Amino acid sequence: MWLDATGGRLVASAIAVFVIGTSLPAAAQTLDQALVSAYSTNPTLNSQRAATRATDEYVPIALSGYRPQVFGSASIGAEWAETRVSSGSAAALLNGGNTISNNRLFPSGFGVTISQTIYDGLRTANSVRGAESQVRGQRELLRNTEQLVLLDGVTAYMNVLQNSALVELQKQNLAALQEELRAARDRFAVGEITRTDVAQAEASVANAQSLLSQAQSNLTTSQAVFLQVTGLKATKLSPGRPIDPMLPKSVDAAIQMGLGRHPAVKAAEFAVDASMSNVKVAESALSPQLTLNGAAASNYNSSATTERATSAAATLNLSVPIYQGGGEFATIRQSKEFLSQSRIEVDVNRDQVRANVVQYWGALQAARDAIESAQASVAANEIALRGVREEWRVGQRTTLDVLNAQTALFNARASLVIAQRDRVVASYAVLSAVGELNAAKLSLRVATYNPKIHYEQVRDAWIGVRTPGGQ
Repeated sequence: MWLDATGGRLVASAIAVFVIGTSLPAAAQTLDQALVSAYSTNPTLNSQRAATRATDEYVPIALSGYRPQVFGSASIGAEWAETRVSSGSAAALLNGGNTISNNRLFPSGFGVTISQTIYDGLRTANSVRGAESQVRGQRELLRNTEQLVLLDGVTAYMNVLQNSALVELQKQNLAALQEELRAARDRFAVGEITRTDVAQAEASVANAQSLLSQAQSNLTTSQAVFLQVTGLKATKLSPGRPIDPMLPKSVDAAIQMGLGRHPAVKAAEFAVDASMSNVKVAESALSPQLTLNGAAASNYNSSATTERATSAAATLNLSVPIYQGGGEFATIRQSKEFLSQSRIEVDVNRDQVRANVVQYWGALQAARDAIESAQASVAANEIALRGVREEWRVGQRTTLDVLNAQTALFNARASLVIAQRDRVVASYAVLSAVGELNAAKLSLRVATYNPKIHYEQVRDAWIGVRTPGGQ
């Protein structure tokens, strides 16, 4: 039969490439290669890495409260003064009249002041703890962004693969329907069928052409998204495969893993720690402040009779707040409300993680079942199409019956492709939902980004404005 000899085997071949993983040329792109590129070049992920490095600087900023503040000052200038003495004065009489005195001075000086905080109500200590919590929380947000980018990469890759297969199926379906139309016209020419049968075949061909255009548009869109996420142009893609061995054994185990490891939950917990430190920082405004101040200065030509004056002083200053307008009390109350909010956010994130795990676990199970159903449907529809075609040849079936059988077979094959795509994406989504979708877990061949390197480079830096190289 012409259908099985041409379109049928070609369509089955297209499905085999997507589903089974028929060997492809060595130059074909792999899913791992796409994820490596996304991990290295994705602008969203690189932006979050920069944000993490910026957050690292909060720790040395907070640590600066332990260190002395040193200021130097210098001045130089010119002064001129004129003094007129009245004629009745003794000086005027001795000089025979009015006396004019001109004084020109060029005063200059320099000095150094040092201020060291001795006690600040533990403001600095709590600021450091809060900054360190912010750093840890930002690292978890970076890990969460990494998960999202990798999942986007998997989704974009599988969408291109799926849409490529669907375009091929649409082409083969169109070719089969065009062959149906040719056969219908031949039979109409000899009077075996009516004009209605030909019109039905023509309508099916026109609809298939429209569906092919839509499938090609979907493929173009998915290729553009793939380029955006991975930085690669999609060429020949090798089949993607699910990662079931990496997943927990049950949905309950997945939920427990997600609640304990998901970066969104961990980031929220670190946000609670930072908020607690912020409350203590705000409360330090009510504590006394003790500082040690030192100053040394030398001044030259400060007056007509002074050539040089040198001074030095050291003072211990205690400041006890009594009332500062009430703003400090409002700040304390506000920080406590922020603490309450951050605690609630932990519960919100836990609920979201639980919901995502259940959702994606169910999607994975549904995809597995859909594959079995689609495979059975493809096999049954292939048999049905052959039978309907044989009955059509002997006049027991109409052209519409053949067209419907052809469409049913195409839909079954398309459903199989979509189910295979859904299974791969859902397996990665489950791993993301439990907080374990990362380059190390996937064994990607890429140098992993280590946020601790930059943190250690800047934590104890006392001076310097250049950002560290490397990570």
